[in-house]
Amino acid sequence: MIEVQHLSKQFDGEWVLRELSTTFEAGRTNLIIGRSGSGKTVLMKCLVGLLTPDSGRVLYDGRDFFALPKKQLVSLRKEMGVLFQGAALFDAMNVLDNVLFPLRMFSPDGEAAQRDRAEECLARVGMADALHKMPAELSGGMQKRVGIARAIALRPRYLFCDEPTSGLDPTTARTIDELIHSITHETSITTVINTHDMESVRTIGETVLRLE
Repeated sequence: MIEVQHLSKQFDGEWVLRELSTTFEAGRTNLIIGRSGSGKTVLMKCLVGLLTPDSGRVLYDGRDFFALPKKQLVSLRKEMGVLFQGAALFDAMNVLDNVLFPLRMFSPDGEAAQRDRAEECLARVGMADALHKMPAELSGGMQKRVGIARAIALRPRYLFCDEPTSGLDPTTARTIDELIHSITHETSITTVINTHDMESVRTIGETVLRLE
């Protein structure tokens, strides 16, 4: 569970977020919606630590994110998985190496175990037959699948998805939504999704935060 308490952030004297308090529950798909400029991306960046709020707290299962000592902060960051809007795959790496990347960076497991985990994640998202393909050979939906596999490779407790259905056709978008929803329930992670897709809100929005 992630608790946001009285979070505020301003730029050049203009408030983007002001005294925002909310809770993102574990084992549920928590959606953030709002028009462009309402603060969705700023909130997401504050949640993952890319921006520091001017005031307020973000608690990860009781741990105050911005007050943690460096060692504990590094440990907490390893519990986060992020699916970026454009999938953000490394163009020079094949599918398998893209998913192996966080494992090689942070996993204490040996190379064989890391590869097994990467292949397991790719199989979970329906990409087991594309291990050696390059990102340029994949459709937008397939790239998002690989992005999800990479995001869950380290078995995160918290998953953040920034506009996961952006740029996808309606059928593929629904498939990605269903995949994120099912993974959330299978693993009981806390999933936070930024979206402007009202069909996503209708189909998988278990908790919905609207920013104005």
